[in-house]
Amino acid sequence: MQKVINVLAISSFVISGAVVGSGIFVYVNRASILDGIKSKVMESVTGSLPDVLSGEDMLPSLPDTTGPVLPFREIK
Repeated sequence: MQKVINVLAISSFVISGAVVGSGIFVYVNRASILDGIKSKVMESVTGSLPDVLSGEDMLPSLPDTTGPVLPFREIK
């Protein structure tokens, strides 16, 4: 019975150490992890941009003239 309890205690210590170790690893390397995620997101976004803006008819042109100024309420 004592051997079973010792095995459970050792396995609990190993699992706790692994959780703490991985937490420390993520905390120390959080900047590089975030940079990797940002670069993957930017690659996917820039990969789809040329398809969106491919044709000239996709972009609206600026108007030659505009309408009159909108009237404003007088604040009292």
